[in-house]
Amino acid sequence: MAKKSKDARIQVILECTEQKESGVPGISRYITTKNKKNNPDRLERKKYNPYLKKVTIHREIK
Repeated sequence: MAKKSKDARIQVILECTEQKESGVPGISRYITTKNKKNNPDRLERKKYNPYLKKVTIHREIK
């Protein structure tokens, strides 16, 4: 059995979109991994933002 390569899984940074627009100081960011073969487009997840004290949409940044 051949060994699978680990090149498909990459580390990405998710950043809050609502906080940028609101002008609140601080940056809410999360680090996660994704399989770039299965998900070639940018990730979008609902995560907790401690600065705004609510769940917001976080998008992958380049």
